[in-house]
Amino acid sequence: MNSEKLILETPYGTRDLLPGDAAEMRHMENTLSDLFRSWGYDEVITPTIEHLETLAPRILEENSLFMLLGNKNKLLALRNEMTTPIARLVSTRLKDAPVPLKLSYICNVFRMEQTQMGRQCEFHQAGVELMGSETPASDAEIISLAIESVLRCGIKDFQIHLGQVAFLDAMLAYYAIEESLCRALKSAIERHDIVLMDQMIDTLPLSIEDQENLKKLPLLNGREDLLKRLYDFPLNSQGRSAVDNLAEIYALIKSYGYGDYVRFDLGIIRDFNYYTGMVFEGYSVGLGFPLCGGGRYDRLLTDYGHPQPATGFALGMERILLALNRQGIQIPPVVKDVYIGYADDFIKNAIKRAMELRREGKSAELGMQGQSREEAELSCKRRGYSRLEYFG
Repeated sequence: MNSEKLILETPYGTRDLLPGDAAEMRHMENTLSDLFRSWGYDEVITPTIEHLETLAPRILEENSLFMLLGNKNKLLALRNEMTTPIARLVSTRLKDAPVPLKLSYICNVFRMEQTQMGRQCEFHQAGVELMGSETPASDAEIISLAIESVLRCGIKDFQIHLGQVAFLDAMLAYYAIEESLCRALKSAIERHDIVLMDQMIDTLPLSIEDQENLKKLPLLNGREDLLKRLYDFPLNSQGRSAVDNLAEIYALIKSYGYGDYVRFDLGIIRDFNYYTGMVFEGYSVGLGFPLCGGGRYDRLLTDYGHPQPATGFALGMERILLALNRQGIQIPPVVKDVYIGYADDFIKNAIKRAMELRREGKSAELGMQGQSREEAELSCKRRGYSRLEYFG
């Protein structure tokens, strides 16, 4: 066994952030933290480790979790997303807090999966949850805040794809499709497996026209005119309410000034066991996976004994950084103000000056040994400081 390899390599799906990478990540964290606070969202921090039973209502594949054996052989797991831990928190320690609750988070999460561009087994998420409100205004705020988050990170060329899970549910209910087949159809749509979906629809005892209506569902995307077309489908009251809901949410998004960033996409359903209403994903040029995503999930808190409506979104920070890189957008470099060099007998003067600069809010690095002016100038340049102050 190669002991050096065991010590020096990071585990599969993880990586070190070097100073430049860490500075970019911290800049983004600070930007988003300030933004969330300015919209009235209070930050919460939950444990990295949760009881397995806490995560169980949302687990689709247990082998995607990093599992641990805790005290008294209790099964634990690293959090694989943040909505569930926050639902647990709200259902316990914040159950008597006035609603709506507006909470934000910035943290790392863990999923045992094949690594891909923009996603590893350990990655960073920022997001918000709005709990205790079922109004279209709350959904519009969540989508608008997601748009503003992407903009604040520096990405301008992106689109939000907005869908509605309840519309699909209503269509399937209208045609009285049995529950097991409904699940299979939704799974195929979620995976964008149109061929499989078409094959399943062909087996249904429906007219050709009705089969074609169902086959159109994942292909329904467009701008505001799409909403008018949706009313032409055979809809029950639930279906009409779903379209009405989308229209009202979009009208409010336009009031925020973000209407141009939104297109409707009824093929977006995300995790169908989790979301109950509007859902959305944000896409940028050059990336084949979403930068952010979210939606309404009115049933989740019921699993924790504290039923109330909720909506929210999460943003993948590694994916944002990758999109910035692909679009040639640079995050502003960290300002490094002053390097302080000194001759051997002047260290006390240098220390005093370094402390003065730091109290003024400047960044100041003190050399660790005496240097000539030429050596100090070279150190200042190599270490990326704007200017040199030298004592000697």
